[in-house]
Amino acid sequence: MADTPEDEDLTASHGVVLRAKNGDVIRYDPSGLVMRLSDRVVEDLALRLPDRSAAPAPAVSAPIEITDPPEGIDGWNARRDGDWIRFTARLKGAQGIRDFRQHIEGGDIIADTNGPVLGLLGLGGARAALANPGGADFPHHIVASADDIGAVGHAGVETASKTDRLEHIREMTHEALVAQTFLSWRMDDYGPLPLFVARVESDGAANTAELAAGKAVENLLINAENLKASAGLMGKKAKVLFVSLDFALEDHSTTSTAYRDGMLAVMEAVSSGLWALGFDRPLFVSRLDSGLPDIAPQPALDGQWELSWNHGEHRLITSAPAYMFELDAYDRPTEAARIQQAEMTAHAVAEADTWKCPTLHLAELEGKTLRLTVRANGPLVLDSTDGFALTGCENGAKIKSVAIADDDPQAVLLTLDKVPTGPDLRLAYACAGQPRGHLHDGWAEQSATGATLHRYALPAHLPVTGGRNA
Repeated sequence: MADTPEDEDLTASHGVVLRAKNGDVIRYDPSGLVMRLSDRVVEDLALRLPDRSAAPAPAVSAPIEITDPPEGIDGWNARRDGDWIRFTARLKGAQGIRDFRQHIEGGDIIADTNGPVLGLLGLGGARAALANPGGADFPHHIVASADDIGAVGHAGVETASKTDRLEHIREMTHEALVAQTFLSWRMDDYGPLPLFVARVESDGAANTAELAAGKAVENLLINAENLKASAGLMGKKAKVLFVSLDFALEDHSTTSTAYRDGMLAVMEAVSSGLWALGFDRPLFVSRLDSGLPDIAPQPALDGQWELSWNHGEHRLITSAPAYMFELDAYDRPTEAARIQQAEMTAHAVAEADTWKCPTLHLAELEGKTLRLTVRANGPLVLDSTDGFALTGCENGAKIKSVAIADDDPQAVLLTLDKVPTGPDLRLAYACAGQPRGHLHDGWAEQSATGATLHRYALPAHLPVTGGRNA
């Protein structure tokens, strides 16, 4: 286009592309093309465009940056995502090839999973911290707060540290073994593999009342706070799947009521603390421990039995009686037994709405027949008559036979050689010097140890009442 007088002041980098009678329509300058629109056109466009003042534009996340995976591993497809390096890898463990993540500041590699981070927390005395040696079969899926303590906790010696980072564990506590059980089930079913955070806290409390106000509860709540913080660091939610309770043989309460009330205080302290952190009221899981066969039951036994069915508003289930698990030479559960204990807890949690170990409630004397009323989820099975005994009997009455009642599949009949007498006459099952019991319901599952698991009846030491025909 030829220059005109009006263009004489324009440099070579400026010019007109299109001109109308009323002026320039399209011009160019170093920034590009410049279009001049009439007021009417501008008004028409304004009507068609959304009102930018009505709502802000959606936030655009930072772009994912391609990067290198951590050194020394068989990894690929690495990308920087915020403060994390996420990548696919073939790493040690039963989980197979999958995605993992590591913080840009370093630390342990953990599984990159869907869904919330699941906390498996435990509380109790010294026995609660017993663990199988060695790490997990799924080392990147079962972790603990990164305070160099692992899954076993502080034993009440010091206050737990607050952290939002996670690390691998070196030993398999009950909670870690439960996590491993869940992961093994998911692998077999081709289900999603969650990320579990396991930690048990204990202290030297002499009774349940001291436990409720002690260092173990304080440290457990700090770990729950760490669970929430570590999940938040990954942009995930946190959930406490359950809190296991293991405090019985350490207890020196003077009465069963004192044991029960103290344990209710423990559950209330934990529940209130978790609620304050934004968690739901938790599911508590315990085992009923009656001690060694040659030791008479302490008040804790009766307190555990009552707590198993009378625990107020708290969600409490008893996964199994402790007598069903083998002990070593030091009267501690063997490594295989700890796996079985964890499997029973996992089954109880998975079936929490319906789970119930058979529980003896009444012992009624009808002449020379002692009738036990049991509450269970189905008909009872009696594999052996071992485990039953009379205590407080003054005339030497003996048990001749034990059988399931014909008229009630949830009742047990004990035939005696004569009518027993005594002011404190009681029926003991799997306690008070008796060997393990053999009464269970029809539930059965195969253990990873090769054993068959049954849902055995809880130990009980019941007063004998006169009954209908006494």
